[in-house]
This record gives sequence, C-alpha cells and structure tokens, in this order.
Amino acid sequence: MLLVGQLGNGNEIVLASLSPRRRELLQQIGVQYRQIPVKVDEVPRPGEAAAEYVIRLALLKATVGRRTEGPDAPVLAADTAVVLGGKILGKPRDQTQALEMMQQLSGRTHEVLTGIALDYGQQACRLNVSRVSFRRITRQEAIAYWLSGEPADKAGGYAIQGRGALFISHLEGSYSGVMGLPLFETAELLRDAGVKLL
Repeated sequence: MLLVGQLGNGNEIVLASLSPRRRELLQQIGVQYRQIPVKVDEVPRPGEAAAEYVIRLALLKATVGRRTEGPDAPVLAADTAVVLGGKILGKPRDQTQALEMMQQLSGRTHEVLTGIALDYGQQACRLNVSRVSFRRITRQEAIAYWLSGEPADKAGGYAIQGRGALFISHLEGSYSGVMGLPLFETAELLRDAGVKLL
C-alpha cells in the first residue's frame, strides 16, 4: 500500500509508517513522501529505558523500510512512548486498560518521548522529550472518551490533536512530538540528508 504526498518541492522520502498523523505533519512542512507499512516487534526489552526503546524502534523501522524499498530514497521512521513514573504506557488493549491509564494520568505530569530515525545509506536519529500535564479526569469522562473510539490505537490512550486535548492543562515541549513526529528534529535530519524543505 502506497500513499503519496503531493506537497513536496524537494526530494521524495519514504515514511515507514501508515500513521495519518505523521502523514499530516510531513505535509505541513512540504515534504514529498511515500508511505509504506513496516512491522517490527514493539515489546520493550527487560530493563530498557524509554529513550533507548523509542530510538531502537525508530532505527529498526527505518532499517526494515530501507531493506524493503532499496537505496533510492531516504527512509524516515519514528516511535512514540508515553512514560509515567518510568513506566511506558502503550496502546490500551481494551476499555479496562484505557480507563486505568486515564486514572494514572489524571492530575499528573508525564513525558512523551519520540525517537526519529532516517536511513539514507547511513543512519541518523534524534530524540524529542515533552512534558504533558493532565487536569483531573472523572471516570465518566474517561468512559465517554473511550467510547469516542479515539484512544484505542494511541500510545498512553489519548490523542493531543483530538478530544484528548480537553484533558491537557499544560504542555512543555513539542506539540508535533506528542503527535508522533517532532517537526524540528525531523527537519534537521532531512536537511542533513540533503532533502529540500523550503
């Protein structure tokens, strides 16, 4: 499956993700791209720190994408983790787990780490760390949010660009990073690889 972005004015890249959010962010900065699906084992290794985890997965996705696509285009990949008290909160399996996550995040500040990697014959990576504070969330709000369908495939069980924004009282860092593709670091990687952005 290929999805092609039409907004670029430079070299085409390959985005090793079918995420509509990452697609929108690349379009925002005018990058020409193709999207490909990439599947890797996303289970954290025992004792693996969150920063190491997201960088490892981003590099792995970029490597797999380049192996699939060949040497013609740079392959960009990313991975995002929501971290609370040193623990990675993945995508909720079901409503019960989603409500547990909302209860844990309610009234607290957590980190969102996104690793970005680019494979263009050599590999480069960046890490973005943001801090997100949630207001207190009632159980009824958490249930209604789950029933909206939005949290099901989101790290930490929420989307900053969607209804999840209603819970966020403060953001320190990168909005696009919390969405899953920090544009500042992404632009640095692409420029270093010779991809024209402006």
